[in-house]
Amino acid sequence: MSLRPTLETRLAQPTMEGAGVHLHRAFGFHNPSELDPFLLFDDFRNEDPAKFEAGFPWHPHRGIETITYVLSGSVDHGDSLGNTGTLGAGDVQWMTAGSGILHQEMPHGNAQGQMHGFQLWANLPSSLKMTAPRYQDVKSPDIPEITDDDGTTVRVIVGEFWGKRGPVDGIAADPQYLDISVPPGVKKTFRIDTYRRAFAYVFEGAGAFADASQPAGVLLEKEVAGEEVNIRDLSGDRTLIRFGTGDEVTVQAGEQGIRFLLVSGAPIQEPVAWHGPIVMNTTAELQQAMADLRNGTFIKPAH
Repeated sequence: MSLRPTLETRLAQPTMEGAGVHLHRAFGFHNPSELDPFLLFDDFRNEDPAKFEAGFPWHPHRGIETITYVLSGSVDHGDSLGNTGTLGAGDVQWMTAGSGILHQEMPHGNAQGQMHGFQLWANLPSSLKMTAPRYQDVKSPDIPEITDDDGTTVRVIVGEFWGKRGPVDGIAADPQYLDISVPPGVKKTFRIDTYRRAFAYVFEGAGAFADASQPAGVLLEKEVAGEEVNIRDLSGDRTLIRFGTGDEVTVQAGEQGIRFLLVSGAPIQEPVAWHGPIVMNTTAELQQAMADLRNGTFIKPAH
């Protein structure tokens, strides 16, 4: 077994999207190869409805998949194919935009006015850029949840983990998407296939992710116990941890415990041409997408 080194630890940055939704972005619109096959990750958490209820009105997507996971509040969605629905607390939607779709996402707070959820963008390989759009809407009770003897809880949203398989299937990036809670003071190790790129996103509590070597450019404390070197990154609320190559991730939960998403996927390793919500392989393909939007041919007829 080999421990994945922590390449980088950074806080998600505040930004605005849609019609004025205040959110925090962990990564996106910078270096698409950094976490290939994943392109962007947003944390939309707010207790002021005025900062999120304007939502994300009608906009296009092509060439990617979007994964929306709601923790509090709800999101109403609709699209150009006539699909409508609502995501509630604990629900997941995996949307394959493929050849093109126009949709809207309108968040609403819970009884206390709180809204919290995440959206992850996954790239599609060139062979699937123009595949037919589709949705996979999953209700919270259909997501497997496993509790280990030490109190660690894992919701398996996508992929297989601890003998359970998540309900979302047929995804190009072969991802694993886990919602993990580790109790206070517990040290826990999680297996990840070596071929996957991986990151963690801490959104409750804090903890320390163990490391095998000191990554450059990150201010961390180091402890040496025998031959093992533990890197204390003291990851807390809204923190991204980007891992290197290996097949294990170890975390030591802090005094309040820690809850984080652990996400991994097979890199696509293809050229990326990216403009807003459209991600293709070449500039010519981007130009064609823009022309399709202007000409009203962006949505491909169903066969």
